[in-house]
Amino acid sequence: MAERTAKGEEFEKKADKKINGWGLFGSKFEDAAELYEQSANSFKLAKSWDKAGSVFIKLSNCHLKSDSKHEAAMAYVNAANCYKKTSSKGAISCFDQAMNIFLEIGRHNMAAKYCKEIGELYELERNIEKALVYYERAAEFFECAEATTSANQCKQKVAEFSAQLEQYKKAIEIYEEIARQSINNNLLKYGVRGHLLNAGLCQLCKGDIVAITNSLDRYQDLDPTFSRTREYRFLADLAATVEEEDVAKLTGVVREFDSITPLDPRKTTLLLRVKDALKAKELEEDLT
Repeated sequence: MAERTAKGEEFEKKADKKINGWGLFGSKFEDAAELYEQSANSFKLAKSWDKAGSVFIKLSNCHLKSDSKHEAAMAYVNAANCYKKTSSKGAISCFDQAMNIFLEIGRHNMAAKYCKEIGELYELERNIEKALVYYERAAEFFECAEATTSANQCKQKVAEFSAQLEQYKKAIEIYEEIARQSINNNLLKYGVRGHLLNAGLCQLCKGDIVAITNSLDRYQDLDPTFSRTREYRFLADLAATVEEEDVAKLTGVVREFDSITPLDPRKTTLLLRVKDALKAKELEEDLT
């Protein structure tokens, strides 16, 4: 390890000397870039991640001076992957730089990929607001690159986080949009019932019975087979319990569905919100 670190330091010093010395403008940066790359890789082998990351940033700056923008962006990606070992903040900053360079040179698919990486890092940190912003931007970039499947994966994250933040209208619109896009796609149409279930649960959280009923009618128009699914029956039964303000009945409906199709934590959270809203109504009525 010590030997590799020493090599990394030696290559970095040589590269710094090249940058600060005399030479033809283009060639000195190209020569320095080669040395910085050797330095960064030596630090990587020594598992000196922060040092490797900082040298990859120097490498990126060299490539920018040489107008090699794709190489500059990839150096930032390498820096970010090093910083991921030690510092989410450093990784996010480098992925952001890479993303902006890729956008500048029209590589929307690459920009989307690293924008999504930023979203994932914020998600790991449980910073849902920031994660939502980057997943939303990634979806836009994937759409520009005509990568529909990747765009929809990011949109589902946006819908999920929007629902978590009680931005139900936004979540509903996204789930319904993905369902509409998927209905005529043989590979995706089997996921439609799941998207409509998520949209319906968000409608229930809003507590507007008329909107819930209208939504179920619209979902049948969108997918005529939906009314024959367990998901449709589940939403219809839940809507009835909300209209009747019957907490016990709602609990029974949820338990029955969950016994056959286990509910994931996200759906469980939404259903608990529906239940809590009904309990609050019951309490309010008892006090009046």
